[in-house]
Amino acid sequence: MSFSGIAWRLPRLWYRPQLAVALLPLLPLSWLFRLIVWLRHGLYRCGVLRSFCLPVPVIVIGNLTVGGSGKTPLVLWLVERLREQGWTPGIISRGYGGAVDGVQSVGLDSASSLVGDEPLLLARRGQAPVFISRDRVAAGQALLTAHPECNVIISDDGLQHYRLRRTVEIAVFDGRGAGNAQLLPAGPLREPLQRLSAATAVVWNAASEAQLQQASATLALPQFAMRLDGQRFHALTDARQRCNAEDLNGKRLYAMAGIGDPSRFFAQLEALGLKFEAHPFPDHHDYSAADLAFAHDGVLLMTEKDAVKCAALTTREAWVLPVDAQIVAAADGMSLLQTILEKLDDPRSDSGNRRLAR
Repeated sequence: MSFSGIAWRLPRLWYRPQLAVALLPLLPLSWLFRLIVWLRHGLYRCGVLRSFCLPVPVIVIGNLTVGGSGKTPLVLWLVERLREQGWTPGIISRGYGGAVDGVQSVGLDSASSLVGDEPLLLARRGQAPVFISRDRVAAGQALLTAHPECNVIISDDGLQHYRLRRTVEIAVFDGRGAGNAQLLPAGPLREPLQRLSAATAVVWNAASEAQLQQASATLALPQFAMRLDGQRFHALTDARQRCNAEDLNGKRLYAMAGIGDPSRFFAQLEALGLKFEAHPFPDHHDYSAADLAFAHDGVLLMTEKDAVKCAALTTREAWVLPVDAQIVAAADGMSLLQTILEKLDDPRSDSGNRRLAR
């Protein structure tokens, strides 16, 4: 079995407790990974590895688990909310799945193969400057040089990118939670769950009520529920052309999703009353025309993230479901936006105190 094949199958074990025994051989590697994480963290805390502060506040939206959890819709939600409050946000990202070496700005017509699928989606939907680099400090500096009007930076992912100091940290989980709570490769965690104690807030995407109640009882920090709402489709090759789920009834439908948890997208389609044949792909999958051949006799349904890579790969009827994040206020009535704005407005969060999360 190839490495990519193993990586595709491992998450199925991480989130299924009844299969935990199959992961036992990986536990020594997980312990080694934990040691490396601890050492790296310690080197930053004692100053051997340096962290840098940008001249504007930085909001990091990331996760402890590998794979997608809903960060991109949350970034888009936050860009819009901050803009309504008079801020001028810019976005930085690693550009995972792209081929950029160094720092690169993301244009509306950039190739996803060059800049990555999520940065391209952020640029098109967010209408804000987007810069990518493995070095998020360099990406932020380049963005501010090109767009000095930006007065806040949102980092799409980067919770573990300690080189960049941050004012706000938002950790995102989806309905799968932390799985078996083991570190890689025996589990989905990039860092131990104790890392959440340094976060500003946790956002739960499509989590159950039981999960939310358990999290509230065990984590002493603000927590918010998020759902992704999408009702109308647009054509793959022309976003101005729209349709409702009812317009697709009676057609042979094929749904595809290359996101962290494809079942989330399929469940969303089912909630719209659609019947379809599901085709999951690995997160950030690099599609080819052959990958879409299964829909030769029907209609394709896909996520926005897939759409930025598939527009030139098929001439068949294909529809995209855009989604928007909806955030539920905390039990005490505090909103996520209020929580973030309080940190941005706190004079103790100025550049000298934009902490390296501990």
